[in-house]
Amino acid sequence: MKVALLYDRLRWEEKSILDALKARGVEVEMVDAKLKVAVHGKMKDLGDIVLNRCLSHFRGLYWAAILETEGLRVVNSFRTLLIGGDKLLTSLELAKAKIPTPRFVVAFTVEGAMQALDEIGLPAVIKPVVGSWGRLLALLRDYENAKAIFEHREYLEPFLHNIFYIQEYVEKPSRDIRSLVVGDEVITSIYRYAPPGEWRTNIALGGRAETCTLTDEQQELVLRAARTINGEIVGVDCLESNRGLLINEINTTVEFKGAYSATGVDIAGKIADYLIREARR
Repeated sequence: MKVALLYDRLRWEEKSILDALKARGVEVEMVDAKLKVAVHGKMKDLGDIVLNRCLSHFRGLYWAAILETEGLRVVNSFRTLLIGGDKLLTSLELAKAKIPTPRFVVAFTVEGAMQALDEIGLPAVIKPVVGSWGRLLALLRDYENAKAIFEHREYLEPFLHNIFYIQEYVEKPSRDIRSLVVGDEVITSIYRYAPPGEWRTNIALGGRAETCTLTDEQQELVLRAARTINGEIVGVDCLESNRGLLINEINTTVEFKGAYSATGVDIAGKIADYLIREARR
């Protein structure tokens, strides 16, 4: 058996997965997505299954499309990356599946975005439709502040910054919940606490992690969210609210160093076991 590990940056997570696969006697083909040339018809021997761990959304997306066209089994799939890697498309899929999620609006001009605020109310949060680590998120507290941010984004490249995706601001206890899903199992969950003076909870921004125990009902909600995008190895981010648990985002190339440090769960080992099972099907 051979597993291809597709990457564009070797982080702690990729190294952990590599070690877990090797410990299970699996041959691993390391594929640098930045350097590998995709030649149609010559990719089929890459591996029995491909784990797509590209940090770049578009690089991972196009590699998934290329490899699936070659008949290779890719985790996560092109559809999963396409929907899960775009916050607006994720919100639309969640809403269509009647999964509780923060209210959202979208506009395509500064003028439209200002009107959108009347629909969503203040405070609100504007997010790039593609991105991670809390980058370019902004908390909109008043109309003057919002207009300045909208006008700035209007001149950013690429065009994706001119998609004004705005969410309601959900009052939360300075934390959110990230659950790691592998296959049909929530393997662990953590609270992510915002650092002092910060409203964003991302570990990359200095947030801290603690173990979180979900109820059976909450776990089923998380699994339903993952299934809406056919997510096989994903991080599902949830917000606690007076309306219950809300599914906020789904991360399709999820980092898990913080979750491992907080919980001790062998996440890399569970990913390796899942890949082996799927490759044998």
